[in-house]
Order: sequence, then C-alpha cells, then structure tokens
Amino acid sequence: MNLNKTLKTRASIRNYSNKKPKYDKIIDAIEAANLAPSPGNLPILKFIIIEDEEKIGKITQACQQPFIKKAQVLVVVCSDSKRTNIMYDKRADKYIKQHAGAAIENFLLKITDMKLASCWVGAFSDITIKNTLKIPDEIEVEAVLPIAYPHKTDKTKQKSKPNLGNIIFFETWNNKYKKPIRKTGTH
Repeated sequence: MNLNKTLKTRASIRNYSNKKPKYDKIIDAIEAANLAPSPGNLPILKFIIIEDEEKIGKITQACQQPFIKKAQVLVVVCSDSKRTNIMYDKRADKYIKQHAGAAIENFLLKITDMKLASCWVGAFSDITIKNTLKIPDEIEVEAVLPIAYPHKTDKTKQKSKPNLGNIIFFETWNNKYKKPIRKTGTH
C-alpha cells in the first residue's frame, strides 16, 4: 500500500457495479479495522457481514439512502460497551467512539487500497437495523459500510479538505503563529 496515495484517493463512493467483491477482501478490510487502537486493547467492535438482498433492502430503508441497495455486500459495525464502561466509567463513550472512528477509517483505507468502493454511513434508524439483524439492545450500531466495486463510469474524487493554515494552532487555541522555541542554557 502506498499510504499517501491511498489517503489522498479515499472517497465516499456511491455508484457501484454489479460485480460482487470476493469474501476474502471483506475479511481483509475487517482485519485492517481490527488493527486500530482500542482503549485497554478491549475487543469492543463487532462486524456483521450482510449479503442477503432482503436485509440489504431493509437496511437501505433504515438509512434512507437508495445507493446502499446497489452494494452486493454490507458491513455493519457495532460496539459492545460493557467492559469499556467498567474500566473507563464516564470516559467510556468517548473512547468507544474514538476506537470506532479509527477502525472504520482503517477499513475504508483498506477498501480503497483493494480498488473497492464504500461510503461511511452514519445516519440510520437504529431500531430498524437492530430488528433486521437481531442485534441486542445493549449493542450500539456505529456505521453501515456498503462494499462494492465502483461502477466503471464513476469518477468520484476526494473532496477538498481545509487548508492546514486554518486548522493548526501553536501552544494556545487560535494561535496560528509558531514562535521560535527558546533554548535553555547548558551548564
């Protein structure tokens, strides 16, 4: 993988071909997600692979995004917070979201590297997805990730990102200027 190239080409692709991705590629992407840092190295995330057309249709409705139905495979990312809550109490939710974000980004980078397409979907009816996939109440649905090959006519490019000069501060909030670091004298 050329990481810089993959980082710069990863995009949310919503136009899919009918070609089904090989199962081992889905597993490779989940393995990449599993390598993300997690609080206390706890096994928080679970991944549900969906290939059933009827379930994909129900999840498409739950997300209210018709492009999802065109994917041959979906991966639904879930989190189980029980052990994290015990270890980290009030900070657990924050840590779980950080872990889920890192894992999903690893997943998407691997998908991009394998010349597949996906789009991180975070807007959905939790109840519909949980009922469709028989997910217990205490488990959170973090994301829906449609997986497919991009349609041959798809020319989706990564959208422009903020200029670094507008998002980097030095030493204090909103300080855009780096002052030279004063060297302490040697004795």
